[in-house]
Amino acid sequence: MAKIIPFKAVRPTRDKVSLVASRSYQTYTQAEREARLDYNPFSFLHIVNPGYKYHLELKGKERYNLVRNRYLEFKEDNVFIQDDKPCYYVYRIVNREKHVFNGIVAATSTLDYESNIIKKHEDTIEYREKTFKKYLKTVGFNAEPVLVTYPDNTVIASIIAEKQKERAEYEFTTTYRDTHSLWIVDDADSIDKIRNQFEAVQQLYIADGHHRSASSSLLGKDLKEKNKDHKGDEPYNFFMSYLIPESDLRIYEFNRLVTDLNGLSKEAFLIKLDTMYRIENRGTTLYKPTKKHHFSMYLDGEFYSLYLRKDNYDINNALDALDTQLLYRTILEPILGINDMRNDQRLDYSHGKNDLVTIKSKVDSGEFKVGFGLVPITIDEIKSISDEGLTMPPKSTFIEPKLRSGVTIYEF
Repeated sequence: MAKIIPFKAVRPTRDKVSLVASRSYQTYTQAEREARLDYNPFSFLHIVNPGYKYHLELKGKERYNLVRNRYLEFKEDNVFIQDDKPCYYVYRIVNREKHVFNGIVAATSTLDYESNIIKKHEDTIEYREKTFKKYLKTVGFNAEPVLVTYPDNTVIASIIAEKQKERAEYEFTTTYRDTHSLWIVDDADSIDKIRNQFEAVQQLYIADGHHRSASSSLLGKDLKEKNKDHKGDEPYNFFMSYLIPESDLRIYEFNRLVTDLNGLSKEAFLIKLDTMYRIENRGTTLYKPTKKHHFSMYLDGEFYSLYLRKDNYDINNALDALDTQLLYRTILEPILGINDMRNDQRLDYSHGKNDLVTIKSKVDSGEFKVGFGLVPITIDEIKSISDEGLTMPPKSTFIEPKLRSGVTIYEF
């Protein structure tokens, strides 16, 4: 039974939301960040990069304290307001490909995360968890929701559709040509219906935001231990999420690029591949795989199709059947000598929204020696991995929607 509750969001005023909303800090190039910081005084980037006004690169506790200060300044200047009572927030994104994502921004339970009602499918790095926990503890807020998916629900869908007949509180289009709209759900009847529907859900699945949810869980445990009057309903027992139905998710593959052939010649490499794969030379025509356990490969100016010889590969669980794991076990590790997919500098990734020309150009330039194309992982595979308590290799999925920071903020 999932505990999904309304909360009093801190959010930009209607006239400034398009100026405040930003992508994740890491997704900007340095030039893009500087342009926004120079010419947009309302960008949320000013909060997460507080040293910019002093021309300083800040780290650790010093940076966290200034993030908190900038956030308070935005509130003092009435760039941010806070709702008077707990609300759910219907949020719609229409991307440049015209796909529509409809969901609800709400507070999700850290206890549900810890008890595996909210399930994960990716490993997290302990150092990053602890670092982000310290950040959250100092700044006191979530500014970017964790993306969580739930089984399609006709009642929730009807509530969302009915709310969207009203005028949106926000409607703005980004430079990426994505249109964002938000409606406030503050009437008691709709709030009760949404809460009751989620209480009937047995499992939720994290689609994106594993480190954010893990860090929030760690923080909740810390604050619980320090609060002798802990009751379980304190704000630190929850983290902000954007919950969308499974059918709305868009999942893209992450293709692989490797800098060298591990000392092998092209001919020797192909011979080793032949043990596990039936190989066909596709020439210079772009080739993309269309089935599970099939890969495309670009090497020395030519594309190849690789078809797994299934008699030579054992599938014992959902992880074994995953294409990213299969590629690792049959090629990356045994032939190319890549043991650590998270840290090996010889390996890089290109998500499926980039076409195969990206792989071709990077190999043709000499930056990489070989590239591999995959088909996207499905939501059913993600759920199977989670249900079996397994975790995917890094960069197995590129999932949309991608959310903006600073549109709704959850305070602890």
